[in-house]
Amino acid sequence: MSFTATARRRSAALLLGAALVTLSATACTSGASVSTTPKQTAAAPAADAAKPADSGKPADQGAAKAPAAAKVGDTIALKGMEKSNTADVTAVKVVDNAESGDEYLKPADGKRWVAVQFQIKATGTKAYSDAPLGAAKVVDTQGQSYGPSFTDTTAGPSFQTPTNIAPGETGKGFITFEVPKDAKLDKIQFGLDAGFADQTGQWKIG
Repeated sequence: MSFTATARRRSAALLLGAALVTLSATACTSGASVSTTPKQTAAAPAADAAKPADSGKPADQGAAKAPAAAKVGDTIALKGMEKSNTADVTAVKVVDNAESGDEYLKPADGKRWVAVQFQIKATGTKAYSDAPLGAAKVVDTQGQSYGPSFTDTTAGPSFQTPTNIAPGETGKGFITFEVPKDAKLDKIQFGLDAGFADQTGQWKIG
């Protein structure tokens, strides 16, 4: 491994660690929730309005139908620990078996890299200034979760630590996870305040 690559990863680890320690000192776990509800687009209400007023079916038929859970490509509106800290987060795409962006690095034996691209739009009055690497995890079909790896892949640029996004603006980046080769991933999770916010967004894979 080159000295530059090693120094970069050590610096990222130190910065992320400092952010996590600071946030953990103020984090509150009461009222924690997992949101799987995708944000509605402007086209959705219009489509509903175009439906005939009377379809001939009982009025309550289908009323109890559960809303579709968010999937890759959907946006979830998330809240941080402060009211001024909110963001629309999209799990844009998943690149399985992602290739290393450094010729000296590769997954551990029996492991593979999975890179997930996120889009973050700061919707609050406060800028998004956070460590996205500590905010995300993936979960397999057995319920086992996997945290991020300080790895750059050819899937695309990773988030910087910290990442700063002005109110109303949008940022994109990949977060890479090292998982067992035979693990079947099922869900992606992401939270504000380096994952310490009470609300966590969750997207279904596949």
